[in-house]
Amino acid sequence: MSERKVLQKYYPPEFDPRQLERRRGPKSTGPRIQEVRLGAPFSMRCTTCGEYIGKGRRFNAKKETRLDEKYLNIQIFIFYIKCTRCCAQIIFRTDPKNADYAMIRGATRGLAPWRNKEAEEEGLEERLDRLEREEQEANDEEEKNPMADLEAKNADAKREMEVADALDEIRHRNARINRSEKEGVDYADTIVRAEDELRARQDMEDAEAARKAFAAKEEAKEEEAEVLMLPPPVPSFKRVVKKKKDLAAMYGIKKKNTKP
Repeated sequence: MSERKVLQKYYPPEFDPRQLERRRGPKSTGPRIQEVRLGAPFSMRCTTCGEYIGKGRRFNAKKETRLDEKYLNIQIFIFYIKCTRCCAQIIFRTDPKNADYAMIRGATRGLAPWRNKEAEEEGLEERLDRLEREEQEANDEEEKNPMADLEAKNADAKREMEVADALDEIRHRNARINRSEKEGVDYADTIVRAEDELRARQDMEDAEAARKAFAAKEEAKEEEAEVLMLPPPVPSFKRVVKKKKDLAAMYGIKKKNTKP
């Protein structure tokens, strides 16, 4: 069994260190390829056999690093995988511009309605112009809407007043408790009990008001049901004789007295 720590080495008599050759060669200047294990970053369909590959499916992939392909000094990586059915090559790469992945060839990407294709196709100058325009529009909107600022300020002031009132109440309560401790009388339980009684009374009042409201609603429903359930009036077949109207008296016409 060999020793773990080699403390002694044997050098033969014919050993010449000048005959040793350097084994490390020069660094490669081409793209670097590395075997990695990754999951599919998006769902895709193979263009060769039509096989569906779901997002997150694991593959033994080849990762290629091309030193000359960068976006804003961010390295772009290219991945090579094989279809699980026909073993056709599928290639996709990282897309640092949109913080996503982009398909190169071998498959078609699945439908993703949340993707903004216009933003993906715009260039760097167009994106900067769009961001500046959106920022300017936001500033103009804030300047044109002073009522919203006023309402926000009023809401903040109201919230600060509520917080200040709550703090004052807590301070007064703590002061009463400290004073009771100095006097030798424990008012803390009394204060807490009074608050509990007040809270219980408020809960009872709320419950009573809710009960009355529900009772009134039920009574209204019962009255409506009674009105709807009343029988219709019995039809009468008696002939009604209409009184003849005196049109002469209505229009102020005096009749001639024909009697002698």
